[in-house]
Amino acid sequence: MSPTILVVDDEPPIRKLLRMGLATQGYAILEAPNAATALEVLGRESPDLVILDLGLPDMPGHDLLRAIRASHPGLPIVVLSSRDDEAGKVEALDLGADDYVTKPFGMAELLARLRAALRHQLAAQGERPVFRVDGLSVDLVRRIVKVGDAEVKLTPREYDFLRVLVLHAGKVLTHAQLMHAVSVSSEPQYLRVYVRQLRQKLEADPERPRILLTETGVGYRLRAPDDEPNLKLRAATDAKPAVTETSP
Repeated sequence: MSPTILVVDDEPPIRKLLRMGLATQGYAILEAPNAATALEVLGRESPDLVILDLGLPDMPGHDLLRAIRASHPGLPIVVLSSRDDEAGKVEALDLGADDYVTKPFGMAELLARLRAALRHQLAAQGERPVFRVDGLSVDLVRRIVKVGDAEVKLTPREYDFLRVLVLHAGKVLTHAQLMHAVSVSSEPQYLRVYVRQLRQKLEADPERPRILLTETGVGYRLRAPDDEPNLKLRAATDAKPAVTETSP
């Protein structure tokens, strides 16, 4: 059975674009032009994922996100946000959104985000034994990390950091979420240290990472196996991380 997606957006052209684009990929679509309709739909239907625009006419998008997360704790939510709203992105992720896509967006990028969110939901009940992407393999059962055929030695804290990213592959994790997950100091420079160390050990070119990607001003994302369409764009953003990672 095809996954059902609830699209919550007050702009008819955006809803039409999403309806047409997602239908061609086999998704069933429900639509809501405002928060009240979205809550009504969620009361009678059981979508597999919600695409949520934060700029709704009848309720702040973050309030609707909070309400959905309270009543549907396991429902994946992908937020649509404005290009420059980094604070809004962080707040949405901290409230429980699984990911965000910046307007204007490409359909390939959106589809990658949806696949990652749905995949994470399916994997939530148990860890995948082996994660593989771009030559990296992480055996979560035996705690073995390899690049190609060579085993990579990580410190316990580096492994814990990588494991959290693997379990949320394809999903952006905020600085606060990562610091809480691995119980590190609240000082953001500690995250940059771990990211730099992991890139030195896992990336072919640590200055132009292909696996551990920076979401500028928000956090970090481990590339998912099928997250190829926008790799070049994000890798360009990630080039020379010592310069770009100037703020938490």
